[in-house]
Amino acid sequence: MDVKHFPFSDKSSLSGRGVFYVGGSMKGAPDGKQYMGGQMFVEGYEPAELKHPYPIIMFHGAGQTNVNWLTTPDGRPGFADFFLSKGYRVYLAEQPARGRSAYHAPEDGPLTWHPLEDILERFCSANGSWPQARLHDQWPGEPSLTDPAFIQFARAQVDYLPDDTDSQRMVLEAGKELLELAGPAILLTHSQSGPFGWLLGDAYPELVKGIVALEPSGPPFSRDLSSPEARDFGLARLPLHFDPPVTSPSELQLELMKAPREDWKDGWMLREPAPRLPRLRGKPILIMTSEASYHVQYDHLISGLLRQCGVEHDHVYLSDAGIHGNGHMMMLERNSMDIAALIDDWIGKSIVTA
Repeated sequence: MDVKHFPFSDKSSLSGRGVFYVGGSMKGAPDGKQYMGGQMFVEGYEPAELKHPYPIIMFHGAGQTNVNWLTTPDGRPGFADFFLSKGYRVYLAEQPARGRSAYHAPEDGPLTWHPLEDILERFCSANGSWPQARLHDQWPGEPSLTDPAFIQFARAQVDYLPDDTDSQRMVLEAGKELLELAGPAILLTHSQSGPFGWLLGDAYPELVKGIVALEPSGPPFSRDLSSPEARDFGLARLPLHFDPPVTSPSELQLELMKAPREDWKDGWMLREPAPRLPRLRGKPILIMTSEASYHVQYDHLISGLLRQCGVEHDHVYLSDAGIHGNGHMMMLERNSMDIAALIDDWIGKSIVTA
């Protein structure tokens, strides 16, 4: 299989682009050794014909960069091009301390990375340890360390902060400025960045018009089913505006929920009556789960937690929409444009765009 190389963007759908940074602050002692830390690199794209009032801000997941949205490992146009062609202004946010956003070891701490063998199993092959993995047939190449598409994907992997708390804090701080610059926007998150959507939507509800969460980070609270002790706030490591207020995970009372299907996982949910999330309530939200991803085992827990907190939303399993064979990296796979079209259709039906 040959890896094709396409232009940076479809010029017929693009009228302009820009790059800039948001957030960050001066760090260090004021003795001539100060530096800027915590800033976030952003790419902005203007469509040839603006058809939608709300831009889409895309956030990538762990070990990834904005490349996820720009192209696929076999060289096809990515989600950024698709939504530009539909008339959306698009912003791509590269997480602080990642990629083109500055990393400072003394402040940010050590980094981690995905081993290539783990990447191959979890994202590219049909040989994963979860039962649905055998259905995975949409990866754009052979599930091999020597396959050209996999090599392109492997080259795009980067080191990242091992503590999601730090990443969420920095994105929440920098995201305010991005939302103020972009104007009210739709957030598109994937995997590790899923909590960015919940946190930004909760912190700045007037600036977030909708959230599309592609297999958001989970399961909630803890993977340890032997202990009902919450290790985070369920949707994020940072606190949200619960009603009544919750300032520490230790205040949350949990109970084990049995999975509704044998090939799904049990998990922790809130004991009723659960606190509410009024700032997310009524906001258009879509959770999307692939047929063959490991996320299919526990995305129902994130969805269930949102409903417990009074946040109604749509949870779409791609197989129920007639889209089969996808893994966790759905935006990079053979049928990625079908998935983008499904998201575009949902936005058109669910978010007021006039």
